Amino acid sequence: MTEPILEVSGLVKHYPLTRGVVFRKQVGAVRAVDGVDFRLGRGETLGIVGESGCGKSTVAKMLVNLERPTAGSIRYKGEDITRLSGRALKAVRRNIQMVFQDPYTSLNPRMTVGDIIGEPYDIHPEVAPKGDRRRRVRELLDVVGLNPEYINRYPHQFSGGQRQRIGIARGLALRPEVIVADEPVSALDVSVQAQVINLMDRLQSEFELAYVFIAHDLSIVRHISDRVGVMYLGRIVETGTDTEIYEHPTHPYTQALLSAVPVPDPEAREHRERIILSGDVPSPTNIPSGCRFRTRCWKAQERCAREVPALAVPAWFEAAGGPAAHDSACHFAEEKHVVPAEGHRDGPRGHGDGPWGHGGGPG
Repeated sequence: MTEPILEVSGLVKHYPLTRGVVFRKQVGAVRAVDGVDFRLGRGETLGIVGESGCGKSTVAKMLVNLERPTAGSIRYKGEDITRLSGRALKAVRRNIQMVFQDPYTSLNPRMTVGDIIGEPYDIHPEVAPKGDRRRRVRELLDVVGLNPEYINRYPHQFSGGQRQRIGIARGLALRPEVIVADEPVSALDVSVQAQVINLMDRLQSEFELAYVFIAHDLSIVRHISDRVGVMYLGRIVETGTDTEIYEHPTHPYTQALLSAVPVPDPEAREHRERIILSGDVPSPTNIPSGCRFRTRCWKAQERCAREVPALAVPAWFEAAGGPAAHDSACHFAEEKHVVPAEGHRDGPRGHGDGPWGHGGGPG
């Protein structure tokens, strides 16, 4: 991996559950994030995937300090930003920006596009002099594929894809080094998703950005990510390169997720195994002992209830080497081919002519 720009260690976020009105007493906690570790290199994209409620968005909010962690550290260029406040925190936030999930509610309907994109300059006036801001905003509109003449329009005059482009332009205004994208295309049509993802891919090269890309759509994450982390119930259960995770998954939960990915080839679809998980996701207020996936896992044994599996390369894979030798939090990790090889995209990082190829205009 390239030089890390962001290092997350032991990240925890618990929301207290209280009882009483006058004398409030804590009776439990929602363990939204319960020990997450990862590193993000310069110019790299880390994809984080998982079911709804697994803690992905909470991680995103802590990375930009919208939520304070209960425990753990987030180091940006070696400095723990969880301990910062005031002017020091403001300086760091300039370099770590966020693109939000919903393009309809993340833009102020009372502000013009020019005011929305230019607002970061009001907070960080050292970035752009007052007389130069309007020109900067027009340049950003052009960069994200929108007509600079739209600068005086309001959000309701744009489509969903165009609004997300406005959100991306706002995130780029301060020339950050890291962008945290929290499900940036989940509210968009499939054709528009492709346009926005390809835009982000292009901007990454142009502005030398590092992305933390959060989504529940595994095909999108594979297209844009260099490495992937799979989350379940507040923890990362498997991590590796996109090829290791998609073609050589070793954790049962990852294999179940991949088996649900739509396959366009009818023949390949007929011959692949569909893994159906039993039971519901446990409540984050009552985490199972040992392995937190054991209540839904077909491999679960007595050891799984006693011991918490470490997120590490299983010894038997480490000795053999190869793409299966990547971190997996399972006592009985076993490689299983789930996604047919024919579905692999052309070339690195998805620059092929498939459904996620570079094409299409503004959405």
